[in-house]
Amino acid sequence: MIELLAGWGRFPRAPSELLRPARPADVPGLLAAGGQAIARGSARAYGDPAIGIDASLHTAALDRLISFDTATGRLHAEAGLRLIDLIPLVLPHGWFPPVVPGTRYPSLGGMIAADIHGKNHHRDGGFGAHVEAMRLLTASGEILDLTLASDPDLWRATIGGMGLTGIILSATIRMHKVETGLIRQTTVVAPNLADAITALDAADSAHYSVAWIDCSAKDASLGRSLVFVGEHATAAEAGAQAAASLRPQTKPPITFPIEAPGFALNRFTIAAFNHLYFSRGAKKAGAPFLVDHVPYFFPLDAIAEWNRVYGARGFVQHQCVLPPDTAPQALAAMMTEISARGLASPLAVLKKLGPGTGMLSFPMSGYTLALDFAIRDDLFAFLARLDAIVAEAGGRIYLAKDSCQPRALFEAGYPELDAFRAVRQRIDPARKFASHQSRRLGL
Repeated sequence: MIELLAGWGRFPRAPSELLRPARPADVPGLLAAGGQAIARGSARAYGDPAIGIDASLHTAALDRLISFDTATGRLHAEAGLRLIDLIPLVLPHGWFPPVVPGTRYPSLGGMIAADIHGKNHHRDGGFGAHVEAMRLLTASGEILDLTLASDPDLWRATIGGMGLTGIILSATIRMHKVETGLIRQTTVVAPNLADAITALDAADSAHYSVAWIDCSAKDASLGRSLVFVGEHATAAEAGAQAAASLRPQTKPPITFPIEAPGFALNRFTIAAFNHLYFSRGAKKAGAPFLVDHVPYFFPLDAIAEWNRVYGARGFVQHQCVLPPDTAPQALAAMMTEISARGLASPLAVLKKLGPGTGMLSFPMSGYTLALDFAIRDDLFAFLARLDAIVAEAGGRIYLAKDSCQPRALFEAGYPELDAFRAVRQRIDPARKFASHQSRRLGL
């Protein structure tokens, strides 16, 4: 059945037939029916990368845990397994996913296809760096047991390749050993953007670091931030909380009840929210304290369907990464543009990244800034100004968050694009696997 599909940002929307395999063996037959298709896991990509041209293969039912070695932390699971279901399987045994994004809802296959990064990319790389093997269904119908050694080019094209090399059916991942489910957090107050960058640089040896930026701040306070530095707490640090912290959490999220009206997010409400958030966070600065892993890594998951806050027209997340030498000036220019517009992003996150893993992996050494903007009539002209700053600085846009970047910016930002296209021509010359994003960007 043809449905009107969208990503988490609810923009753009496009028609696609939604295919629902009940088991991995069903996938080849469904795809053989013809047309261009793409895998669709939890639909947590923000724009159009998980909307197939003709069909979208929904992997929700392909979520079986195949094996988990509690001694080594190696997990083998089907690609539809979501992070929110994976963590309770491994945490009670003292293991944690090696890399997590800002939400628990993405699927295993989606995290590989986007080569998601977390608060520890500066130290541990992206999710793809911790994958040991994949089972990949190719356009010809062949199922490959793929490793880095078996086909290095196809491996690097699949990690971060947005599903364009085939359907990931299952994967083997190395987990990270932990003693508790708690994080020892230290909050650092950065009065401006330069201080935020300095604080992130100072946290290079920390396991996790991230900065929340007040995009409504101006002048001497431009880019003022709260920097959250974290380490997995030891059992000794956690004390009596240690055992309970390893148990799965059952508290359900609060559901955002309505489509927020367009006027709800304005310069006054955003400025008030940012001021309150900064003030409350600054009070916790100084001495480290323990916090559960859920609010540290996934604060927005406390509110189900929080994307409704941006209204029925949806929103765009603009996430770029900028090289270290141009980032300070480019970030300041972006912050100035945002502050002048007035409709600042209430969710602005700055992180430090290291080199990427795949040919189209988003990370490179530098700083990444993620910004959410509600759809307004003037938004795309404004985003074009931000894109121009990114292009001049030699940066690029995250494909998992992209819904409208220009093709020229994409092609300039990904230096291994020709190598990726060569692999795709070899493995899928007829472009069986294609999304609205891949068509828009000429992939």
